Order: sequence, then C-alpha cells, then structure tokens
Amino acid sequence: MHFLLQIQNDTVAKATGAVIEGAVNAKEVSVLEFVFKGGFFIIPIALLLFYTFYVIAERYFYIAKRSKIDSNLVRDIRDYLNAGNLEMAVSVADRANTASGYVLREGILTIGRPISEIETNMERAANIEVGEMEKKLGHLGLIAGIAPTLGFIGTISGVIKIFYSISQTEDISIGNISEGLYEKMISSGAGLVVGIIAYSAYHLFNGKIDAFVLSIQKQVLDFVNIIQRPNGKTK
Repeated sequence: MHFLLQIQNDTVAKATGAVIEGAVNAKEVSVLEFVFKGGFFIIPIALLLFYTFYVIAERYFYIAKRSKIDSNLVRDIRDYLNAGNLEMAVSVADRANTASGYVLREGILTIGRPISEIETNMERAANIEVGEMEKKLGHLGLIAGIAPTLGFIGTISGVIKIFYSISQTEDISIGNISEGLYEKMISSGAGLVVGIIAYSAYHLFNGKIDAFVLSIQKQVLDFVNIIQRPNGKTK
C-alpha cells in the first residue's frame, strides 16, 4: 500500500513539474517577439514610433535653445541705446543667439522709423521664429491620428483572421479565436501608445511656444517703451 502511494505521489509530482515547466517555457518570450506577433500593421506603427521619438528629440533641443529668454538682454540693450551705441546694442542681441535676440535685433535696426513700423518689423521677426519652432509639430499631430487608426485596422485584420480560420476549419476553439484576438489587441495597444506619445508631445511643445510668444510680446513692449523715452537719447 505504501508502495502504491509512493508511485502516485511521484506521478503527481512529475505531472505538476511538467505543467510548471510548460508554463515557464510558455512565458519565455521576449518583449520584441511578443510585440511583432501583432501582425503586419505593427511594422508601420513601429516606424511611426521611431519617427515620433526623432521629432520629439529634435524639436525639444531646438525649441529649448531658441525660446530661451534672457531677462538681462533688454536691460543691456537699453544701456547701449541710452549711450547712443547702436552697434553694440546689435552685437548684444546677436550674441544672445536666441529668438528673442533676433527679434530685438530687428527692432534696433529699424530705430529712427515710425513706432508702428518698428513694431510691425519685430512682429514679423517673431512670427518667423514661431514658424521655425512649429516645424514638424504638424507631423506629431498627424501621427497622433494615424497610429491609433493603424492599430484599429490591425484589430479588424485580427477579427477577419478569426472568422476565416473558423470558416476553413469549422472549429470554434479557443486556439482559433485567441490567435486573432491577441494579434488585434497588440496592434491596437501599440497604436494607442504611439498616438498618446505623439499627442502629448504635440501639445507640450505648443504650450512651450505659446509661453515664448507671451514672453517675446513683453520684451517687444519693453523695447518700444525704451525707444519712446522723451530724453531723445535712443531716437
């Protein structure tokens, strides 16, 4: 009796070990392999993801550099203008190497003309800088709409695959259904992730550009106030 119980225990242990080993082996799938089980539409979604990261990195460094506001820039320009040294004022604006420096430089170069003309010239310069900052941001907005759509198409593809498999095999089994289901879930999830990244970056960059526009408007106002001083030194 004891011998029979021992055999049963060994059999149960082996069966349990086999199940556990099978479960472990089933889980030994890399993330990359799992993602690419999402079907064909994972490829364009992955390409959109890489391009999204490229645009985010490129725009981040460009906007961070050009939108930098030096609080001392207007003050330094004012000192040189009050001293009647337009050349040094232009040099200070150039050395800033920022969008605000470029805008103020355009204002300095038009000193002596009507105030409305100076303001218009500076506004045009600011619009040019804003346009440069907004380059490729439209791509992020487009990706935010395209990526989830591609994921949805992958979902439809997975559903079609399920019904096609059932029509060919006439076997409504969990295997036939799950194969198409995980494919569509992977592609849909990937598309949504890429869309969220692009959408978030698009609005964050636009928010940073809006903050720059507000700051440059304040600097333009300060500059106009400087050249309108009644002492005539900056005229």
